[in-house]
Amino acid sequence: MKMNFAGRSVDLSRCQVMGILNVTPDSFSDGGRFNTADAALVRARTMVEDGASFIDVGGESTRPGAAPVSTQEELDRVCPVVEAIARELDTVISVDTSNPVVMAEVVSLGAGLINDVRALQREGAPEVAAKAGVPVCIMHIQGEPDTMQDNPRYHNVRRDVSSFLTERMRVVEKAGVRPENIILDPGFGFGKNVEHNIQLLATLEQLHLLGHPLLIGVSRKSMLGAITGRDVNERLPASLAAATISAMKGASILRVHDVRETVDAVKVVTAVKEAI
Repeated sequence: MKMNFAGRSVDLSRCQVMGILNVTPDSFSDGGRFNTADAALVRARTMVEDGASFIDVGGESTRPGAAPVSTQEELDRVCPVVEAIARELDTVISVDTSNPVVMAEVVSLGAGLINDVRALQREGAPEVAAKAGVPVCIMHIQGEPDTMQDNPRYHNVRRDVSSFLTERMRVVEKAGVRPENIILDPGFGFGKNVEHNIQLLATLEQLHLLGHPLLIGVSRKSMLGAITGRDVNERLPASLAAATISAMKGASILRVHDVRETVDAVKVVTAVKEAI
């Protein structure tokens, strides 16, 4: 199952690793560390050398309670980094954005994937994504980042997530996004409590019924802190456990902070799955 990302073909039948590159001052794990183009490029190069197939650039923090940023501020943060990576590195550039203006601009600069935590719900986003012609990742979220953890509720989290993603697929396909360009993300930690997240991970393989590749992001998240009692920078073992479970359950892309370690874990999973 190969997918074309702005001229780069990636085999999503094998689990791939996406490195997180936050160019924001306030991300929950590494805010402020890579918010200059030079520092971001160095970090991106290291992640590619460590085995990342994708670099996911984000200019607006989506941690719980995060405040939105202006369009111009997001462009100023993201565009120089996308340009530098496109010029210097052989990798798929993903941009984590919900802003249609930003989507159009970064694709023109070389981005090959639009990764939208709001599932293209902002006005004009489906149409811009369709015109851009690159794959899009549609993520489930309940509420908005600044309110999403205010007592989230579900009848059945896996079914509710599936229903939301099915409806969003219908909307974006109607706008012109090709079905073969859709990736789905169940949105761990986005409007979900610890129990919801655990239930979702336990039943992850059932989301394959939706018929699209799955992108999974659980790296260093608070659900892992709640389970282990570890601080955000002490969650590598838990992150690797969650990544391994996701890969065993058929995830196509793992969005992570710790690329080298996750690539090794994926290699083991791949070897075992190919031996079956």
